[in-house]
Amino acid sequence: MTATWFLPDLWQDYVQDPGRQGIFLVLAAFLTSFVFIRTSARMSRSDRFPWWPGSVVTDSGVHLHHLVWGIVLMMAGGTLGFALHSQPPWFEICAVIFGVGVGLTFDEFALWVYLRDVYWAREGRTSIDAVAVTAAFMGLVFLGVNPLQFSGDDTTSTLYSVGYSLMVLAVSGVCFAKSRFLHGFASFVLPPVGLWAVIRLGKPTSPWARWRYSKRDPQRQERAVERFGPHRRTARIVEWLRQAVGGVAHPGHEPDSLQQREADLARARVREADASARAAEEVHARALAEEHYRAALDEHRAAVADGDGGPARERD
Repeated sequence: MTATWFLPDLWQDYVQDPGRQGIFLVLAAFLTSFVFIRTSARMSRSDRFPWWPGSVVTDSGVHLHHLVWGIVLMMAGGTLGFALHSQPPWFEICAVIFGVGVGLTFDEFALWVYLRDVYWAREGRTSIDAVAVTAAFMGLVFLGVNPLQFSGDDTTSTLYSVGYSLMVLAVSGVCFAKSRFLHGFASFVLPPVGLWAVIRLGKPTSPWARWRYSKRDPQRQERAVERFGPHRRTARIVEWLRQAVGGVAHPGHEPDSLQQREADLARARVREADASARAAEEVHARALAEEHYRAALDEHRAAVADGDGGPARERD
């Protein structure tokens, strides 16, 4: 009974009155659909749930990823949301539809990047990271965190607020470039946390490392590799969370990256060979057609020449 009285007050005070019901519904639907589709994929993959439906495959053998349904739902929710002019309850319904579409789409984020099915491969962990970053961003928006707060009654105060906002954006941008996402989001609330990450090393696979380390500074690259190696406790915890959410690939089920690339390359070579063979056949067919045409033309010219010379020889 206490929860029944308390929850409506929370909804009224922290969601509805500040006008945050839209982003809250998008965030809730996003997380719910992601958890559902990831659980569904793991159940369809497990031998313990043979009755659970698996992937959608057409009669022609085309695999329809749930990324497709997610894009369709995002298009439908966004279009209807604009068309209905935020009329309740359609605004809330469109927000839920859009959030469900985002969850289905981001669950296959790795498919965007690698352009092949790496759902259960190690590269598929990119989807888990993308979902975590997106959920953190939506959470900050829901909490009303806005680094671009330009205010002030005089010129000095306005310039101070503008400079502060730009500084926060720059610090968070450097943190994201170093792949230190936790510090990047925390800098929106507590900029000193981001400043601490700015002066520290970036992760060895981050864009910052490719720009600033690598061949430019091999020693710093080695330090970054040693600093953020898999032996770190935080790295082991993050990997455990990824496996808990995304699942662990069974032996022989996870596609190896090198083998996958070799298979893709072999298929590409077969397609190129088939295309070359078809092109050679077309060239040969055209050559035969031209040869037949020339032979027929020569025969026609010979027949015409014989027809013109016959009467003349008879008159002679």
